[in-house]
Amino acid sequence: MTGATTLEGTPNPEAPNPQLPIVQKIRLRYAKRGRLRFTSHRDFSRAFERAVRRAGVPIGHSSGFSPHPKISYANAAPTGAASEAEFLEIGLTRVCDPEEVRAALDASLPPDLDLIDVAVAAPGALADRLEASLWLVDLPGADVGEVRAAIDAALAAEALTVERMTKRGLRDIDVRSALVSLTCEDTGDGVQIAAVVAVTVPTVRPDDVVTALRAHGLQVPGAPVATRAAQGPLVDGTVGDPLR
Repeated sequence: MTGATTLEGTPNPEAPNPQLPIVQKIRLRYAKRGRLRFTSHRDFSRAFERAVRRAGVPIGHSSGFSPHPKISYANAAPTGAASEAEFLEIGLTRVCDPEEVRAALDASLPPDLDLIDVAVAAPGALADRLEASLWLVDLPGADVGEVRAAIDAALAAEALTVERMTKRGLRDIDVRSALVSLTCEDTGDGVQIAAVVAVTVPTVRPDDVVTALRAHGLQVPGAPVATRAAQGPLVDGTVGDPLR
């Protein structure tokens, strides 16, 4: 189609369904809380696309016969894990106030899927800013002395390798190389583990950390509950804010 443009505004006469160019990119931090921690990444993406339509956000779309909204997700938490630090980026065809976009989208999402921060996208890819995560894992009924002993034994080990079923079959996951720090504290009704985990391929999940600790004597009477408290650049062993 003569005169059509790509999403970035460059000539593209072959586009069968040309779209408006992207003029602004916005990054959003969202949380999965309560029972909605059991939503999969696909469930969230469907809910978010519906929220975009309800809120009337001027989101860009891909060209072609089946246009898709310009939404990029990065390093989503595993199903069953709660999170206060999930991130996505959207491309808009009109310059908007970021906070107004966040509020409109948040009002259109179900409770416990909450948009809690927003920023205009900085140069570079969002995924490159997500170098590590801080995971908090609650171990109900656990003894802090026993958990601390398991952590000390695990950190002293030359390797922490666990098996996990992936799309490509059973794989060995190297937990030790991803662990930046691993500590615990008594919560009164159990123990909370704090693990700073660097991004690796394949990704080391909080349940991998618990599995590695079980191999070194960890006893957990109740079911562990994991929450991603932070995700972003790794600075001096701590996790920073990727939106700032």
